[in-house]
Amino acid sequence: MQKRAFRISGFIMVLVSLLVLAATIAVIAVSHDAPNNDAVLGIAVAVGTLLLVLIATGFIVISPNDARVIQFFGKYVGSIGEPGFHWTWPLTEKSKISKRVRNFESNRLKVSDADGNPVEIAAVVVWRVVDTYAAKFAVDDFAHFVEVQAETAVRHLATSYPYEAHGSGRTSLRDSAAVSDELTAELRERVALAGVEVVESRITHLAYAAEIAQAMLARQQAQAIVAARSTIVEGAVGMVSSALEQLSEQGVVELDEERKAHMVSNLLVVLCGDRNAQPVVNTGSLY
Repeated sequence: MQKRAFRISGFIMVLVSLLVLAATIAVIAVSHDAPNNDAVLGIAVAVGTLLLVLIATGFIVISPNDARVIQFFGKYVGSIGEPGFHWTWPLTEKSKISKRVRNFESNRLKVSDADGNPVEIAAVVVWRVVDTYAAKFAVDDFAHFVEVQAETAVRHLATSYPYEAHGSGRTSLRDSAAVSDELTAELRERVALAGVEVVESRITHLAYAAEIAQAMLARQQAQAIVAARSTIVEGAVGMVSSALEQLSEQGVVELDEERKAHMVSNLLVVLCGDRNAQPVVNTGSLY
């Protein structure tokens, strides 16, 4: 579990190292004329050098949105995430982990949707590290782990929904908001082990595979034609009904049932036909 490592301001330890250096020089100067000065000088130089080396190995500079995982001879002693100039335990290993927001786009995957149709799908995933301990020690390579889990989640999503709902009321892969929310939730669960948070994910590419794309395009065109014809017929019936009601209410002409049927037939042909109707002028009797 991530914990905060011991740290103090690096500028304080710079001052301490200067004091150690000054003290070492002072001891050397004082003991220069003392008896057995060689032993005293040796001890002063050794102690001063050792302290300066220990102090020097504890300095660390951290940029914004970066962190360091601190290990003392293999033991995790904490993490430092605050930007600035710090000093921590000497003789420790300080591994850098970026906490910046990252994103990547998965490869275009060819999978079968819930209806068994082959589709091509790809997604973009936005993520960041939130637990440096888990990112460092829970998985071997957290960035590669996120990429693999993202592709796995995209494959699972594609097999769970059809490409199109076809009016059945089911959620389809083309319902971008719903499937993106589910993809994000699944990814968050999958990558939590690595100390990673998924900010968002979106489907960036969705298409039928090449071998069925032409057939599916023809079906979509047929469905569009049927929908357009249905709208035209519905409007035409309303116009014919309105025309008959107005003729009857205003007393323009009295039509029996047979003449009404002829009129309805003619109006529907004119309104629903896909070609311009050729007008015929009746100069004789209506009957």
